[in-house]
Amino acid sequence: MDNRKRVIVALDVPDAAGALAIAARLDPSLCRVKVGKELFVAAGPSVVDSLQKAGFEVFLDLKFHDIPNTVAGACKSAARLGVWMLNVHASGGDAMMRAAREAVAGFPKPPLVIGVTILTSLSTAELAPIGYSGTAEQMVERLARLTQAAGLDGVVCSAQEAPALRSACGPAFKLVTPGIRLPESEKGDQSRVVSPVDAVKLGADYLVIGRPITQSPDPRGTLDRIQHSLEGVNA
Repeated sequence: MDNRKRVIVALDVPDAAGALAIAARLDPSLCRVKVGKELFVAAGPSVVDSLQKAGFEVFLDLKFHDIPNTVAGACKSAARLGVWMLNVHASGGDAMMRAAREAVAGFPKPPLVIGVTILTSLSTAELAPIGYSGTAEQMVERLARLTQAAGLDGVVCSAQEAPALRSACGPAFKLVTPGIRLPESEKGDQSRVVSPVDAVKLGADYLVIGRPITQSPDPRGTLDRIQHSLEGVNA
């Protein structure tokens, strides 16, 4: 893994112009970018193409969750776009995740396929009303094991769960961690958050960071500062 590109900048903005303006103030040799639902619905595949032409590897964060055939078709379409990584909801089950993996396997450079465990906006107290039993940490580990058994590359999780997942799933399993905030940042709508340095120490492979970078007066400077703080930091 290229440790210079641990950071995935979340371009959670409502239009292509805004996303490309932020990207122009970043360095594709030092980060990757995430295109989520809001931006993709507004701008479509063309924004992915534009970001890739600007040199960025793209994490397509659409969290596919449907019947296996539908998810397989969506993953195949995403792979045709040339994305670096995509994700599916682990709660869609084993058959759906295997269909996602098989759909991209034949591409010359298949994207990483990552399972979403429990959204980092959810706390343990919020899980019971939607039918989950146990703590957030227990559910994350259960879904991560299911994801690994289905042959996916890793999971999206909070860095707080990373040590348990490293123990459960081994060193090669990729851990993609949103909910990353700088010490001076507000938590926003995330419930389980940590700093970039702590996330790497806990075992995170990739750090998804949005507002602390994208709303900074100097996105490149903030990215540089994060990268500098991570030099020499290992799990």
